[in-house]
Amino acid sequence: MNTGSLQAGNGTGTSRPSRKDYTAARDQNFRNPRQRAVIWGSLAVIWIAVVWLTGRLLPTGSTLTSLMDRNLAPTWAHPFGTDWLGRDMFMRTLKGLATSIQVGLLAACGGGLIALLLGLTAASSKAADRVISWIIDLFLSVPHLVSLVMLAFVFGGGLAGVAAAIALTHWPNLARIVRAEMIQLKSAEYIQISHKLGQSRLRIAVQHMLPHLVPQLFVGVLLIFPHAILHEAAITFLGLGLSPQQPAIGIILSESMRYLSAGMWWLAFFPGLALLLVVRAFDVLGNSLKTLTGTGSSREVR
Repeated sequence: MNTGSLQAGNGTGTSRPSRKDYTAARDQNFRNPRQRAVIWGSLAVIWIAVVWLTGRLLPTGSTLTSLMDRNLAPTWAHPFGTDWLGRDMFMRTLKGLATSIQVGLLAACGGGLIALLLGLTAASSKAADRVISWIIDLFLSVPHLVSLVMLAFVFGGGLAGVAAAIALTHWPNLARIVRAEMIQLKSAEYIQISHKLGQSRLRIAVQHMLPHLVPQLFVGVLLIFPHAILHEAAITFLGLGLSPQQPAIGIILSESMRYLSAGMWWLAFFPGLALLLVVRAFDVLGNSLKTLTGTGSSREVR
């Protein structure tokens, strides 16, 4: 008892952590890049899921015309206002975002599949590597928007045509990353041992190389998403994408340009802001997964 009292009096005994210590530990944990990536990535997933599910589950009648409610400014009943046909802009924006996410999903998965196949082919032999590298350089030399316009016109527009056009123009950088990873893996010791044991190239690629490419490929596909959504809105805005009957942010923005001079600013402001928030959510999610998986820079996949 006396010894414990002396230790407490001299300050040498153990003491309970103060509130300041808890605050410092909490701030230190929040500054941890991996924990911060988990938090922001989770918020991005929740936001994207809410927008997509809400847009998909909205009834068709929510975007019907109502000539009695034309050109209304934002109110509690119509948070984003109404357009020249009395359609609720909040409902139209959610429908358009759901369509954009669907196009982005098809385009990003298609571009990722093309990148994977070409990257694996490039690593199979030197001749194939030269051909694939030339094709990648060729596609990278052409501006995205020019290629998108031409391919969307060739495929006839529509949701499938726009998704195919975006997929065929957004694979080169990801294919270059997959190719570089494959070339690096080919020089690994366990790959050389597998060759000496008589395993086929296909089996080595599927069993030993492909698992190492999955994190890089998954992050790359996610980082294609925001570009796919923005380019879908761009070519639809130019009138070469989705048909006017389909709800899409590009169509909404294109139609609203004719009414901005009349003071109907809400027709373009809220849909454009919602599109930027969804695009930013995909970018945050991709960068968060990049931090968690330790893959390359997000700027490499564009």
